[in-house]
Order: sequence, then structure tokens, then C-alpha cells
Amino acid sequence: MTQQGAVLQGYNNELVKCIEDLCLQKEELNKQIQQAEEEKNKLQHEIQVLSEQLECVCENLAQKVASRNELDKILAETEAAYMKILESSRTLLNVLKKEVGSLKHTPELKTNVT
Repeated sequence: MTQQGAVLQGYNNELVKCIEDLCLQKEELNKQIQQAEEEKNKLQHEIQVLSEQLECVCENLAQKVASRNELDKILAETEAAYMKILESSRTLLNVLKKEVGSLKHTPELKTNVT
């Protein structure tokens, strides 16, 4: 019976050692879980901060694009008006040249001009 008791004691010792090993593994795993949760929380916070920054950048970009579009419209209108002014100036100059040319053919201006 003492031999059976010794075998039983051996089993008991192995069982206790296995339980202790499992407890150590659990403790190590708990540390890893805690570190992973801390990293997850840190990353979630960074994502939130970056999302807020992205939102601000997107709003700013939208405002700038709208301003640029308005400037494009103003420039196009201004250039069109300027082209009309140039055309009117050219027409006026041509009319003026014709008038001056026709005045030079009148006898009164020929004597006064020279």
C-alpha cells in the first residue's frame, strides 16, 4: 500500500505542478491581454484625434475649393468684360481713324494741317 501511496503522491505532485504551470500561463496571458487592451485604447484615441483632424482638413478644403470656384467665375466674367472693352476700343479707334481720314480730304483741314 505504501507503493500505491507513493504513486498517488507522485500523481498529486505532477497535478499540482501542472496547475501551477497553468496559473503561471494564465498570469502571463493576462499581462499580454492588458498590454493589448492598452495598445487598443491608445490606437482608438489616436484614430479619434486623426478623424477630428481629417474632418477639419476636409471642411477647410471644401471652403477653399468653393472660393477657388468663385474666383474662377469672377475671372471668367472679368476677362469676358475686358475682351468687350478691347473690342469696343478697337472699333472706336477704327471709327476715329476713318473720321480723321475723311476730314483730311476736306479742303479746309488741308490748309490748316500743313
